[in-house]
Amino acid sequence: MTTRRSFLVAGIAGGAALAAAYWLRGTREPAPASGPNAALDALDADAPMIIAAIVPVILDGALPADAAARQAAVTETVANVARAVSGLGPAAQRELAELFSLLGLAPARIALAGVSTPWAQASPAAVAAFLERWRTSRWMLLRSAYDGLHQLVLAAWYGNPRSWPSIGYPGPPAIGR
Repeated sequence: MTTRRSFLVAGIAGGAALAAAYWLRGTREPAPASGPNAALDALDADAPMIIAAIVPVILDGALPADAAARQAAVTETVANVARAVSGLGPAAQRELAELFSLLGLAPARIALAGVSTPWAQASPAAVAAFLERWRTSRWMLLRSAYDGLHQLVLAAWYGNPRSWPSIGYPGPPAIGR
């Protein structure tokens, strides 16, 4: 049974870990949006790799079977997540930057996510185990982080018109011409 004291200690420790990771790693300031990868500028340098590792696991069964089309869909979804993040308020962007900074820090990635290899080499099984641990964690902070990542990836994928045929969605109706 979780006591109030252990809840407060865990919350303070989690906040301190996020702040320490953010401070140790730092994040780069978003560059002015320009060019084809402008949306990726809203993310930390490691965030695209982290998202690219998470996308195939969350969207298992929804992505194209062809390897080239699958990789293109993952890349496009990563860019769409970045675009979604760039449209969030400053506080939400800061929280996501802290989360990606924490997950990008090797000791934190190993301790909190249980992923021992860098994100670019992480196996789908290791990423799935990490997501499941966070989804079912007794700590609200980890469950909230999972929910945020999950919602961003799903919105980025299903908000993309290229994903609509696979779910039978014909697209929005044409309104008055």
